[in-house]
Amino acid sequence: MKKRGFRVQRWTKALLACALVACAPLLTAADLSPTAHPQTYMNVQLLGINDFHGQLNVTRNVNGQPVGRGDVLAAYLREREAQNPNTLLVHAGDMAGASAPVSALMQDEPTIEMLNKLRFDVGTVGNHEFDEGVNEMMRLIYGGYHEKTGYFEGAEFPYICANVVDEKTKRPILPPSLIKRVNGIPIGFIGVVTKTTPTIVTPSGVKGVLFTDEAEAINREAAKLKKKGVHAIVVLAHEGGFQDAKTGQITGPIADIANKVDDDVDVIFAGHSHSYLNGTVDGKLIVQAYSYGTAFSDVDVVIDKRTKDIVAKKGEIITTYQANVQPDPEIRELIQYYEEKVAPIVNQKIGTAAQTLSKEENTAGESALGNLIADAQRWKMGTDFALMNPGGIRADIDAGDVTWGELYNVQPFSNDLVKMTMTGDQLKRVLEQQWQGDRAKILQISGFTYTWDPSRTVGDRITNLKKADGTPITPDGRYTVTVNSFLAGGGDGFTVFQEPTDKVVGPVDLDALIEYIKQLPQPFSAQIEGRIQLAGQ
Repeated sequence: MKKRGFRVQRWTKALLACALVACAPLLTAADLSPTAHPQTYMNVQLLGINDFHGQLNVTRNVNGQPVGRGDVLAAYLREREAQNPNTLLVHAGDMAGASAPVSALMQDEPTIEMLNKLRFDVGTVGNHEFDEGVNEMMRLIYGGYHEKTGYFEGAEFPYICANVVDEKTKRPILPPSLIKRVNGIPIGFIGVVTKTTPTIVTPSGVKGVLFTDEAEAINREAAKLKKKGVHAIVVLAHEGGFQDAKTGQITGPIADIANKVDDDVDVIFAGHSHSYLNGTVDGKLIVQAYSYGTAFSDVDVVIDKRTKDIVAKKGEIITTYQANVQPDPEIRELIQYYEEKVAPIVNQKIGTAAQTLSKEENTAGESALGNLIADAQRWKMGTDFALMNPGGIRADIDAGDVTWGELYNVQPFSNDLVKMTMTGDQLKRVLEQQWQGDRAKILQISGFTYTWDPSRTVGDRITNLKKADGTPITPDGRYTVTVNSFLAGGGDGFTVFQEPTDKVVGPVDLDALIEYIKQLPQPFSAQIEGRIQLAGQ
């Protein structure tokens, strides 16, 4: 039915939509009942999650209420699944990586086990699935041996990705697409991951693979699916965007992709930006359910059995409030089993925080927790300065006793610290690289201060660059600097860090933070000090 030309397609869909409203009002996007006109139409429910990050036993707060945990999420999904026998469970990547210790210390096998027990139908990879390299990602998917955990069976559902190819063969490293049949009706799924992955993952993680344009990969696979008679097409895209709360307009990379892809694509499950998305771009319904299992997406579609096309669709984002919800017993048992295995490590007390140390940045981009971490790295490596990427700080430190597990949640990537020598000019140029793309990435710093002026052009915003004692940092001055191995490799687009050649590798960043906190007077604290100043404030 689709794609006999853009105008024909739009006109045909408009007529069909009118017919549906006239003859079967409950088939509109406002009411998709699974019992509506079963001879002609089929209702399918797609339940999706994104960016879970192994948060199996982590409770978060939304509107002052506890949300999340794997067993609570599972209870919601199973309750929704029971409402419609035609239900498929999907995910849009970053299930593993930057995980809580209960999953991370077991190589994220517990998270895959949870998805297996919930009988997920299909998923794609996110950038964090590449954190430990392609081989480890493939082991989690297909099974294999790891020295820490032994043999693992792998995922019991398929992973798809159309835009990651082998560097040598140029062939996709995973199946690009998949057809799932529901009561004989084919539904095509295409997976993609953000093409920016090489800039946000350590170089060793993406060694040997190339990331191609997402829209081009989707269109290539959509054409193949249509040749096979598939007209209901769903994309699992680990790429995100943001939605205006007032207008509903979706912007960002996922909107750009939606505008470029074939109009036979009906639904896009997004991820990566950890944001709320539920709206339409160029006729494609886009949904994203925040992150960490605090919510999930419920997409209900109506498929015309004659044309095998999706003729109505609606999305809903459901927050996983814990109140009045009985956690799923099977998943709770799984979590408790792994909690016991990692307890001796996770429960070690490291220190006592005088108050909550937040990773939230002020308007200039400075955070109390960022200062603590940068100070720890500079102290451990004995350098003049230290700089820390904000994306590597994943959780706050709560007031009171602080355990190893809590600090692991803050810095879960196990990046090595790297000492190097930089000139003042290189330091300024790397700070100028904080403004790339849609959002600024303000590095957390130690040992120096500066001011930035948003009214000045990108590439010339840094002024008043000084050492902590107020001494000016000169362009030709030479200074020792500590960063983590991710930044040292040019991660997050900070390519200036690749220029120094006298690099010395030190301990893991988490170990440095633990050691630093232990030697501080207790209870310890940190605060925003004005290391980063915004011009005019």
